[in-house]
Amino acid sequence: MIDEIDALHKQGTWPLVSPPPHAIILGCKWTYRLKKDSNGQITRHKARLVAKGFNQQPGINYHKMFSPVAKLPTVRILLVIATQRRWPIFQLDISNAFLHGELEEEVYMKHPPGFLGKSHPTHVCKLHKAIYGLKQSPRQWYSKLTTHLQAFEFHFSKLDPSFLLYKVGSTRAFILIYVDDMPVTSNNDQFLQHLISDLQQEF
Repeated sequence: MIDEIDALHKQGTWPLVSPPPHAIILGCKWTYRLKKDSNGQITRHKARLVAKGFNQQPGINYHKMFSPVAKLPTVRILLVIATQRRWPIFQLDISNAFLHGELEEEVYMKHPPGFLGKSHPTHVCKLHKAIYGLKQSPRQWYSKLTTHLQAFEFHFSKLDPSFLLYKVGSTRAFILIYVDDMPVTSNNDQFLQHLISDLQQEF
């Protein structure tokens, strides 16, 4: 849990503020899971702080929430392209992806259980980042990621909004967005490594 709190603070997820009058203060909870290696051995105990987004109210602390997810036929298309052209495929997995999304609404949350701020016990967390559990979190992460990819000269395909294409000179690349998992392939190894390095540094 300490690692998760440290990651949240590092991302600037919230400052502590006095709760505004009549503000909706969301609760939060810890969820736990075990991470295993390819042999089924436990390698890590993972704790994640999740906001109780089911208490959010439309038009107040969230508006739009739809976020596209890659369709299975699109996944197959990417695999076919890479296989037929003998291009390498690299799988990107963004750690704490949602925390890179920035909130547009004012969202307030109680202190994480077990981490009550002793200096400001009556304060609440004013969320700046799209923490897991909020209704708009997937959308805000998708917006942040695709804006960055478009600045990299990727373009949305007409086939699927989660499928982006790169075409500059003789270089071709395709990237697929499935929440925080992104398979990417290209005919240019140097460009592929540059893209991967850029995304790892940015996110």
